[in-house]
Order: sequence, then structure tokens, then C-alpha cells
Amino acid sequence: MRRSNKLYEEVRLDVVRQALSGIKVGVLARNYDLHPETIRNWIRTYRDQVDVDELPPAEQQYQELKRLQEIEEKYEKAKKVLGEKELEIEILRELLKKKNPAYTKNLK
Repeated sequence: MRRSNKLYEEVRLDVVRQALSGIKVGVLARNYDLHPETIRNWIRTYRDQVDVDELPPAEQQYQELKRLQEIEEKYEKAKKVLGEKELEIEILRELLKKKNPAYTKNLK
């Protein structure tokens, strides 16, 4: 099944707009599952087609980046806590598998 060239070009222009508005190429590459150099080539190709008035103001970009950083920090904290909890669960499962766990000797 072939993609519509017009639709594909709209996606390219959208990515270029986001890149020109201040979003890092690496972030866009991860979001769209593309190679960063592909996005840089699109920026070179479509830069003249993007209207400067369409780009959000600098203050709005700053607020969005700040919000994104806060979300990423919360995500990293949650990921760390989740990893610790998974480790605890795995240790408890291993203890349940043992026929004579060491902790029962200390209870007597």
C-alpha cells in the first residue's frame, strides 16, 4: 500500500516546524522513529516553506520545555522506585521457592 505523498509531505513539514520552534532533533527522531540526519535533511529542504508566523513565541516554547523537563524528572524517579520494587518482589519470590529459607531459623 502506497502512502499519499501529500500526507507524507505534511508530516515532514510538521516535523520541520517543531524543529524550528526549538524542539531538539534527537527528541523528534525518537518520537517519529526516524534518524536525526533525516530530520536535518528535511529542515534544509523545507525551511523556506515554513512560515515564521506559524512558530510559537519564545515564551511559550520555554514553558513547554520546562513542563517537559519536569515530566521527565518525575518519570525517572518513578522508574527508579519501580525498579527497586521489582527487585524486592523478585527477592521475595526466590525466598518463597526455597524449602528451608534462612529467615525461619531466626524466628525460632
